[in-house]
Amino acid sequence: MEDAGGASVYGASLAGGGFDLNKFVRQPQTIVRLLSWIFAMVVFGCITTEGYINSPQSAEAKCIFNQNNSACHYAVTIGVIAFLACVAFLVLDVYLPFMSNAQERKYAVMADLGFSGAWAFLWFVCFCLLANQWGRTQDVSAIPHDAAHATIAFSFFSIATWGILAYYGLVRFRRGTTEVTLPTHAEPPSDHHTPYPPTYPPTAYNPTTYTPTSYGAYPSSMADMPQPPPFSSKPQPQGDEGYLPPNY
Repeated sequence: MEDAGGASVYGASLAGGGFDLNKFVRQPQTIVRLLSWIFAMVVFGCITTEGYINSPQSAEAKCIFNQNNSACHYAVTIGVIAFLACVAFLVLDVYLPFMSNAQERKYAVMADLGFSGAWAFLWFVCFCLLANQWGRTQDVSAIPHDAAHATIAFSFFSIATWGILAYYGLVRFRRGTTEVTLPTHAEPPSDHHTPYPPTYPPTAYNPTTYTPTSYGAYPSSMADMPQPPPFSSKPQPQGDEGYLPPNY
């Protein structure tokens, strides 16, 4: 698992890579996610334990933030969901390097980016709501100030941590769309400038020089052979040329 600054596809190392716990815990993204997990636990823990008190005139418990139960319900809801989401994304960060499909890693990084950005905004709303309602609270004598101050403070800290997580998610997403580090099994493209592959050099080939047979000597050798007489249309009888047939 590479950190946000590593060169990898959507923040993951090569598919099938091993898990290094020491390296994973020391990653900035893991540290910030653990801080977000602690901050969310503090927020909803303070409200669920000391966030509701009842006045002497009523037995019904009211929210310590200007007796506005909606403010406490909102903070608890945001805190519980953030707490569970941190656990889920920590597990996803561990499992991410083992995903062999780049498309699945892309969806995981997009989910991390979208959720972190949304929760940074919701924590900002929570901080503004709690701070506003605390400022409007009239009677604070019976209210546990430490719980109220801790809830407001850690709501503000959660804005920063979830904003950092959104930034890390954006870096991983952008890096994943521009860099591909997964090994491919396709054959390398052939080099048209090299006549033969570099690993298989051609053996030395020395062709035998072929000298054609010269036929110019045959006429000279045949010059000494007797030539036949020229063809005559009226062959002469052989024998005595002065022979005449007898007259009867």
